[in-house]
Amino acid sequence: MKPVFSFILPVFNEEQTLEETYRRLEGILDSLKDKGEIILVDDGSRDRSPDMMRDLRRRDPRVCYISLARNFGHQIAVTAGLRFARGDAIVVLDADLQDPPELIPAMIDKWREGYHVVYAQRTARQREGPAKKLFAYLFYRVLRLLTTF
Repeated sequence: MKPVFSFILPVFNEEQTLEETYRRLEGILDSLKDKGEIILVDDGSRDRSPDMMRDLRRRDPRVCYISLARNFGHQIAVTAGLRFARGDAIVVLDADLQDPPELIPAMIDKWREGYHVVYAQRTARQREGPAKKLFAYLFYRVLRLLTTF
């Protein structure tokens, strides 16, 4: 049966957080009425992340993984996940828990209300430098100008 939701997680050296990310995402997925899949995209990790991803696949048939030949970067990993996603709604989140999975149900509610794109914006950027904060600010200013935010 085709999943309604596809969760795409680019993974790069996430052995410290991958199990916790999966545990929290699994809880969200179990609480949904509809079927979903978790697509883990290894972006050339050099730690135990690929082994952990294979283990998650063995434990949970909703998990699939893609291993890229080397580190291509976050956006290419997302694109690879999009090519394999089968769901009607796609959720992209970071595997390092910068994006809390607990926000997903509220975002799905907005999707069910008829929104085609639901985007979460970080409100606190404690561990990021001034340049990254400036680029994030500019990105969201442009986004607001181009959309009915």
